[in-house]
Amino acid sequence: MEAISEALQPYKEQVGMAAGILTVGQMFSGCFVCNDIRKKGTTDGFSAMPFVGGCGLTVLFLQHGMLMNDSAMTNANLIGLTISLAYALFFLLYTPPTERSGFWRQVGGTALFTITLLGYVKIENPAVVEDRFGMIITVLMLCLIGQPLLGLPEIIRKKSTEGLPFAMILSGTIVGLSWLLYGVILNNVFVVLQNLAAVTLSGIQLALFAIYPSKSAPPSKKRE
Repeated sequence: MEAISEALQPYKEQVGMAAGILTVGQMFSGCFVCNDIRKKGTTDGFSAMPFVGGCGLTVLFLQHGMLMNDSAMTNANLIGLTISLAYALFFLLYTPPTERSGFWRQVGGTALFTITLLGYVKIENPAVVEDRFGMIITVLMLCLIGQPLLGLPEIIRKKSTEGLPFAMILSGTIVGLSWLLYGVILNNVFVVLQNLAAVTLSGIQLALFAIYPSKSAPPSKKRE
């Protein structure tokens, strides 16, 4: 990887800028999910975790970018945080009053966990904090990306991918590929592993759309 990194060094700024722009663009893919929620009039069948967890993860990625002193990652995540907060607010507005307690539990848990990890950064040895923190957010990112796969049994049972955010998954795959290339240029193992695993998980979810339709099949009418 080191040889490839050296060969691609002249393109570092361009690739970093492109990855940042794609990341911001990917953030807007959540508009499609929000539009589906708006049409349905409720968040029933949709998970808040991609939005709530996305806020927490964006804060952590922002911290990681600051540890790496990488302006491309820092700027992309600053904008991403603003967009993620807007999505979370939209989700709350369409969440039925009886289910909002669950939303706030997710917000509270995410906030507490995020603050704890930010505190860890302050007390960890500066010589190793970048690598160790990178490992932690890699695991968290994979958990968030793979979260929709927890509904795999239901998807198979219904033979439908309704509820899976196709636009977010597709755009996330493209963004993951761009940051994977940037990680190779930086010769940063954690950035490479983060995005290699992310692209793999996203690819599995995209495969589900090729197998099952995005709408549930209507129940068959009984013959009289």
